[in-house]
Amino acid sequence: MSWFYEWVLAPFVGFGFMRRALYGSFLLCLSACPVGVFLTLRRMSLVGDAMSHAILPGAAFGFLLYGLDILPMTIGGLVAGLIVAIFAGAVSRLTVQKEDASMAAFYLISLAVGVLIVSLRGSSVDLMHVLFGTVLALNHEALLLIFSVALLTLLLVCIFWRALIAECLDPLFLRSVSRLGSPVHFIFLALVVLNLVAGFQALGTLLSVGVMVLPAVTARFWTRRVATMCIASVLTGMLACISGLLFSFHFSLPSGPSIILSVGIMYLVSAAAMMVKNIRLKKLR
Repeated sequence: MSWFYEWVLAPFVGFGFMRRALYGSFLLCLSACPVGVFLTLRRMSLVGDAMSHAILPGAAFGFLLYGLDILPMTIGGLVAGLIVAIFAGAVSRLTVQKEDASMAAFYLISLAVGVLIVSLRGSSVDLMHVLFGTVLALNHEALLLIFSVALLTLLLVCIFWRALIAECLDPLFLRSVSRLGSPVHFIFLALVVLNLVAGFQALGTLLSVGVMVLPAVTARFWTRRVATMCIASVLTGMLACISGLLFSFHFSLPSGPSIILSVGIMYLVSAAAMMVKNIRLKKLR
């Protein structure tokens, strides 16, 4: 068992930055993975990617004024993400354009504006930090932010659980029988933005959506109940965080991409297993 301690336990026991990265990643999985389940059930997975780009201008503006300070970048990213979500929703409801098209337009504009703002003051290193994050550099302020987002997300998901499921199945029916239809939609978009802002501190704007969507679509292969899917996605995300952090530690690789690739491998294995299962079932028929 000495190899197990050396390869798995020793990095987290001996290094504080590894423990903080693990705590932050676990908290992020607790909040982002259930949101990712509802995102995939609503067939809005690519909207999460669009929203991850939408927070970039606000975070870049905070960086322009205060440098790599967590609070201004977080507030800026949150404000920018909410503005894009509200405007994209308004365009889809007041014009003939669908929500995915309006989201795509806004996220492309946001990405260009954010990169331009960062380039005005920062270097290519600063741009990489904003885009891809530094999970191994999480401090106590970042952990407190991620913990607060996780607590608020779990609370709101529990309160609006039935409404969120109903809107996934039939949003028009929910709006016809309850006044919660439109509010729940915007509350859900706000939760997506909040979790992307929290993930931005660890994984950057381009990878934060990965820990939200990939565990959810992986869990979708193995279960059909929403509650079980949420639990499976959280466990999948946590396992990917452990394996990704260990892989990056032992082989000196970037931690964020290692985490996303770990959960990506789980997704590919799950997809292959389901394909083999379906082929066998067809042969039996």
